[in-house]
Amino acid sequence: MALEPDESELAALVGALRAAGCVFAEEEAALLCAEAADAAGLAGLTSRRVAGEPLELVLGWAGFCGLRIAVEPGVFVPRRRTEFLARTAAPLLAPGGVAVDLCCGAGAVGAALLATGAPAAGIELHAADLDPVAVRCARHNLAGAIRQGTAFVYEGDLDMPLPARLAGRVGVLTANVPYVPSSEVPLLPAEAREFEPLTALDGGADGLDVLRRVAGRAPHWLRPGGSVLIEISERQQEAAFAAFLAAGLEARVLKSDDYDTSVMVGRTAER
Repeated sequence: MALEPDESELAALVGALRAAGCVFAEEEAALLCAEAADAAGLAGLTSRRVAGEPLELVLGWAGFCGLRIAVEPGVFVPRRRTEFLARTAAPLLAPGGVAVDLCCGAGAVGAALLATGAPAAGIELHAADLDPVAVRCARHNLAGAIRQGTAFVYEGDLDMPLPARLAGRVGVLTANVPYVPSSEVPLLPAEAREFEPLTALDGGADGLDVLRRVAGRAPHWLRPGGSVLIEISERQQEAAFAAFLAAGLEARVLKSDDYDTSVMVGRTAER
């Protein structure tokens, strides 16, 4: 049951959040109250948030494509902009097909793909991440599908842990790779720098090290006419496009003003 502080207590909570720099203090206060079982619990949650911990980690969940994705300290928090990646990939799914989500983090993209309804009917989802905390969260968020034998989560570097039987069978491969240039990581908000894994943020000298690796490996896994989708920044489009072409993929960039992000889409040739 949500805690219902009186007017003065709520005002004090909002004031503390606002003083800590929380722009949407009223909304955050309501969410914290909804998660707290009692006054002591609310005080603990508030203390963590005021100390700068991301709201989603404090709450224990992040909203993504209408879903609640469980997160825990140490995992990369799913961003709203990445919903564009999931929503772009979903229509490319074929019923009974195979989907792969690399750099899966807490499993948000995979969970969204499984929740898309008819396009996802009977799909087989494989997700992988290098970070054990992310793998633990993903297995929790995909637990229902894992029990049904329609989702599998692996710990390992990119596609290395994928079963060999998937080669040439994957219809959609998504990857929310780290794409912040190494020199710019210190410029990220403290919430990211201090509470999220560096491996989920740092994309190398130009931010595209992992993207190039995924693009290079994608044709091995994709079926004819299959697609690989990777979130990028607008300024990386030209270099990302070149990486996709070098891998033998037909490439295009899709941009969303609503989500303020871009997705590079690569496609293998039909036979």
